[in-house]
Amino acid sequence: MDDVTTWKLIHNERAAMADTLAELTPEQWATPSLCGTWPVQVAAGHIVVGAEQSASKFMTGMLTSGFRFNAMVDRDANRAGADAPAQIIDRLRARLTTTNHPPAPIVTMLGEVVVHGLDIRRPLGLPSKVDPDAMVACLEMYKVANFPVGTKKRIAGLSLKPSDVDWSYGDGPEVSGPADALILAMTGRRAGLDDLAGEGLATLRSRMT
Repeated sequence: MDDVTTWKLIHNERAAMADTLAELTPEQWATPSLCGTWPVQVAAGHIVVGAEQSASKFMTGMLTSGFRFNAMVDRDANRAGADAPAQIIDRLRARLTTTNHPPAPIVTMLGEVVVHGLDIRRPLGLPSKVDPDAMVACLEMYKVANFPVGTKKRIAGLSLKPSDVDWSYGDGPEVSGPADALILAMTGRRAGLDDLAGEGLATLRSRMT
C-alpha cells in the first residue's frame, strides 16, 4: 500500500473516531477502555498524542522520560486526557489532513487509531466502524510486529483467518473470527478472544499476559 493511500485511511479513521467521541456521554468518557488502566478519555488522549507526534517530539519525549517508552506513553496520554472532551475532539479534528509521524513506518499511525479506537468502542458496545482496507493493512503490519505489542511471538505457529475481510496468515491450528476481534487478540487484548474460535484459540489464550 502506497503512502498516499495509507494517509487517506489514517485520516478517515481519525475522522470516524472524532465523530464517535463527539457522541459520548460523560459516563462513557469515564468508562474503562481496553488499554490497561486508562479510561476512555485517556485512551482518546493517547490517540491525539499519536496524531500530533513527530520525530523531534518523540525523541524529546524519550529523553525526558529517561528513555522508558511505556512511561513516556502513559505520561503523554494522561496529559492529553486531562483536556476537556471538546478539546480532545478539536485536537483530533485538526489532524485530519496532516502527515507528521514519529520515526516509524507510516502504517503504524494507522494501527494507532484503529487499535485504540477499538479499545474505546468495544467496552462501550459500539460498532468498530473500521474500513476493511484499514483493517487488512493493520493485520498485515501486526503479524510481524514485536515491540511494543509482541504480536509476532503471540501468534507464532498459528493460522489466522478473519471471517469478514480477505486476509489470512500462518500455518498450524486455526484461529478465526471477526477481524476486529482478531486484531485485538493479536495486540494482547483478552477481550478479543470472546469472539474468536478454532483449534488454535486455546494456545492464543495461553499466551496472553
